[in-house]
Amino acid sequence: METISIFETKEKNTKKGVKESFPVTGMTCASCAASVESVLKHTEGVFDANVNFANSSVLIEYDEGLNPNQLQNALREVGYDIIIDAGDPSEVQQELQQKHYQDIKSRTIWSAILTLPIFVLGMFYMQWEPGKWISLVLAFPILFWFGRSFFINAFKQAKHGKANMDTLVALSTGIAFIFSVFNTFFPEFWLSRGIEPHVYYEAATVIITFISLGKLLEEKAKSNTSSAIKKLMGLQPKTLKIIENGEEKEVPISSVQVGQTILVRPGEKIPVDGAVSKGSSYVDESMITGEPVPVQKSQGEKVFAGTVNQKGSFQFTAEKVGGETLLSQIIKMVQQAQGSKAPVQKLVDKIAGIFVPVVLSISIVTFIVWMSVGGDNAFSQALLTSVAVLVIACPCALGLATPTAIMVGIGKGAENNILIKDAESLELGHKVNAVILDKTGTITEGKPLVTDIFWKDKLENKNEYKEILLAIEAQSEHPLAEAVVNHLKEENIVQAEITSFESITGKGVKAQSENGSKYYVGNHKLMVERNIQIDATLIQTAESLEEKAKTVIFLGNENQVLAILAIADRIKETSKKAIATLQERGIEVFMLTGDNNKTASAVAHQVGITNYQGEVMPSDKAAFVEKLQTDGKIVAMVGDGINDSHALAQANVSIAMGKGSDIAMDVAKMTLITSDLQSIPKALELSKRTVLGIRQNLFWAFIYNIMGIPIAAGVLYPVNGFLLDPMIAGAAMAFSSVSVVANSLRLKRVKL
Repeated sequence: METISIFETKEKNTKKGVKESFPVTGMTCASCAASVESVLKHTEGVFDANVNFANSSVLIEYDEGLNPNQLQNALREVGYDIIIDAGDPSEVQQELQQKHYQDIKSRTIWSAILTLPIFVLGMFYMQWEPGKWISLVLAFPILFWFGRSFFINAFKQAKHGKANMDTLVALSTGIAFIFSVFNTFFPEFWLSRGIEPHVYYEAATVIITFISLGKLLEEKAKSNTSSAIKKLMGLQPKTLKIIENGEEKEVPISSVQVGQTILVRPGEKIPVDGAVSKGSSYVDESMITGEPVPVQKSQGEKVFAGTVNQKGSFQFTAEKVGGETLLSQIIKMVQQAQGSKAPVQKLVDKIAGIFVPVVLSISIVTFIVWMSVGGDNAFSQALLTSVAVLVIACPCALGLATPTAIMVGIGKGAENNILIKDAESLELGHKVNAVILDKTGTITEGKPLVTDIFWKDKLENKNEYKEILLAIEAQSEHPLAEAVVNHLKEENIVQAEITSFESITGKGVKAQSENGSKYYVGNHKLMVERNIQIDATLIQTAESLEEKAKTVIFLGNENQVLAILAIADRIKETSKKAIATLQERGIEVFMLTGDNNKTASAVAHQVGITNYQGEVMPSDKAAFVEKLQTDGKIVAMVGDGINDSHALAQANVSIAMGKGSDIAMDVAKMTLITSDLQSIPKALELSKRTVLGIRQNLFWAFIYNIMGIPIAAGVLYPVNGFLLDPMIAGAAMAFSSVSVVANSLRLKRVKL
């Protein structure tokens, strides 16, 4: 078994300049993101710009001499803006995002309320004359107030000679509305020609409402991305206590200077990076290493901002403050990893870019041909056929193809304990060919447990010793003592009385029972120092346990060791099987952990992973993800801790364990509610099935258009005199939507 080298590509080639992330306002679609990026990249002094549409930010690398105001002015000229002068740009951005979300929510709700009566009138009271006028009055605000963004965006796209989903929506609903208004005011125009004047208000308004709902769901997903950064920032306390001239003084975090002495009390978060100068304590560093066992910190040892002090008090000297602390670096790296992703250009937008000009051309050609050969009714036939072409090409089925499959896929995932926050991860999952697993909390249970107890041969009164051990460990401040206490309590052991208790730093504890006997609980060194005899069998067992990366604790009286206890973070029962399933599917599995190499090796060996690395820092995990991506891999990262958040943000598909930190869950696009790793192969299988469903849906959406558009244009007229009425074109369009929805629902019956 060999460890992997993850440090080969850590150093990236970067151009000289300032790299900064700014919140962007005014973007409403993926095309807007592309426009912002394009404008910035063409601004003099900008080396590179990457827009993240998901969290409305842009990562710009620009010349030191360039003023951010110049970047702002360049964007303002084309209708967008970046926030550069706010006290807290992230807060301003969140406020704007929240306002935008509320705006879309309000528009969607009102559209739905007004669409319902129009739909009922259009479907069941078609011949009721007042119904047309009521529908007209209700449809006007739906299209041109609540649905105005589609028309504005379509216009913006047209200005750049482009088309997207908004263009299709604006075009089809606009034409259907204008045609319906004409038929409402001038029905005699068609009646005099023997044609029934139908209206299509319900088609236009249903499309606006449904697509608004899709945008609302998208905004809801986007608002989740910023909450991870907010929670990371919350790890740093706002104030801290410094020791000045021998006196304690509380100061804001922003005013702390390098070299100042800072006091940390039990339970407090460490505010900045530094080195312990006085006292000692155990510090929970799980946010950096992922390890659940607090680490002992004594004089001269480093402490990091955001980590949590446990039971002791200590003082330390500040060495790194502000943006230089490790926590600030993690926040910056997560922001950059989120911002460095290419904007997701939706498949439907790409299709729409080709589809819209083609449909428009067919409609115009249809009109011209009918005007040329239509005879006496040339204009009316030309108008009807060209409108029928636009109506049958309506994007309803196209618009439904992806969201319905995704929605059913997300529901199916929830049934299987897989929460999917971002459709992109569901679309990408089936391509994953490399999975990186964190160790603690992902492959293992994530908390230390007593795995074995071995007693001295022929020892009697074991229960009595267990009662004494419980009494000693209940008073101990050592992080592993809790595991012993929990284990003995599960065995219903009753705590004995002890008359004295003494902690021996770095080695263990000493206690005295009611009958005056002395007992020692600690490491091997403590037993040797006190000349306590250890049975040869127990020594061999202890060595064997340590080889398996377990921590061994000795319980002895004044003469001999009575028992040894092994404590370890237990591997989950299903981890090995889940990893084997992934490997059988041809997916490479890697393990990265902040824990030491010996433990990493032991765990990797037990679960069948040959590629692993121990003692890995958070940035190293992200660098390894990047390295695999550079090698052409589609990478899924699975983790549970704050230390995994950077790598999760960098990965193509990010999966958080449900029992992990809130921050990991906020960054990850998928969360496994269960701690069972077998949900990972299930999630990847779900992705495969969903993508297949989307492709089938797009096929159905297009087959109707390919067959329907020529018929709507009147190609059958010379053969059998058949002309497609726009009303039938509308029904055909509705039928294509039904087939797409029905196909998506089939996914519900799939067994993962």
